[in-house]
Amino acid sequence: MNNTPLLKIEHLDKHFGRQHVLNDLTFSIDKGEFVSILGPSGCGKTTLLRVIMGLEPPDSGTIVHNGQDITHLKPNKRGFSIVFQDYALFPHLNLYDNIAYGLKLQKLSHDEIKKRVMPTLELLRLKEAVKKLPSQLSGGMQQRAAIARSLVLGNDLLLLDEPFSALDAVVKVDLGDELKELQRRFGITMIMVTHDQEEAFSLSDRVIVMQKGHIAAFDTPEELYLNRSGDEFIKSFITDQINKRARYVRKLIGGAGHEED
Repeated sequence: MNNTPLLKIEHLDKHFGRQHVLNDLTFSIDKGEFVSILGPSGCGKTTLLRVIMGLEPPDSGTIVHNGQDITHLKPNKRGFSIVFQDYALFPHLNLYDNIAYGLKLQKLSHDEIKKRVMPTLELLRLKEAVKKLPSQLSGGMQQRAAIARSLVLGNDLLLLDEPFSALDAVVKVDLGDELKELQRRFGITMIMVTHDQEEAFSLSDRVIVMQKGHIAAFDTPEELYLNRSGDEFIKSFITDQINKRARYVRKLIGGAGHEED
């Protein structure tokens, strides 16, 4: 049995000027896991994802993927798929061509590209929109398209940067459920940066909670929630998130009540 982690980070450091953004981070992620990187604004979670992607060089430390040191490899050589916050779809290409773009760069045959693209479109309920341009798609459909474009590449690690931030609450839930189903079907490992605790806890196998460039905790959602009293930052962060959600729900209910009056 192979117990080698899919991704292993050791003693990762990153500065921006005098600011110590990532401070001696060490952790590993197993194949098939869904891991969220969660924390307040300015904690370093987006920088961590960008360093893993290869968009920012670390000052020190190593990044190992499938046993290979990729610390200094260019992003396109790392074998990762990436879904950005703004979808990054080509506005002049229809849905099919957007999703097939990376496969065409690999010079795959027309038949092979179609064999990969069409089942993924069907799985993400996009089959009827193959000829539409991005401007003709809803926000949820554009996000599904961005995910589909990443999945068809067949890479074993999918990195997601705040993938649901521009979507409304109902679409978020639906797309989150689909993302988990895709993970099961494709057996892909996913790492998602989010500021939303509800997203992180509902989707993830484990959650990295960051605080001022450090990892405050890395555990299952259940353990983080049940044992939050053991750490003052974890306790206050999770309790604050719960209270914010409760206030939001009360506001919605209150608003609905006033409308009925």
